[in-house]
Amino acid sequence: MSRIGKIPVSFPKEVKVAFDGLLVRIEGPKGKLDLNLPLGIKVEQKDSTLVVDRLNNTKQSRSNHGTIRVHLVNMIEGVTKGHKKELEIQGVGFRAQIKGDALLLNLGFSHPVEYKFPKEIKVSAPQPTQVVVEGIDKTLVGRVAANIRDIKPPEPYKGKGIRYLGEAIRRKQGKSVTK
Repeated sequence: MSRIGKIPVSFPKEVKVAFDGLLVRIEGPKGKLDLNLPLGIKVEQKDSTLVVDRLNNTKQSRSNHGTIRVHLVNMIEGVTKGHKKELEIQGVGFRAQIKGDALLLNLGFSHPVEYKFPKEIKVSAPQPTQVVVEGIDKTLVGRVAANIRDIKPPEPYKGKGIRYLGEAIRRKQGKSVTK
């Protein structure tokens, strides 16, 4: 039995859980999310907790057991509090700004880079060197933050580029000149 999968998932009163066959719908104050259950996994509601159980003992069902439970926890957290990723931009003249439904990035290229983000995600730039990605779906928030970071990942010599807040970059010494 999965150690993570057998722990029941509790949720607050403002969260509503509905089942429709293999679809679990979770609705809260910030929005609603759906999760398609894979074959071999069953979710039951007991009072204000969800219990994830597997129907058979195949390798795939054992793999999915803990994963589905963690997805449910992330969904409940998303519809109550939301998820957030923060990025910082380092480099002389590098900056970000919001322009309509797109993020405009000046990153030392010959042209400014425009990144259109999905409507379910809220992207803000409280400072020119900071980008905040917020939303209720943890997977989508992480994917958008990773796509923004991939535009100009931090380079190892001077550390210029886009990085997650608090991310440590391994620096290289660079070329040393000897005489």
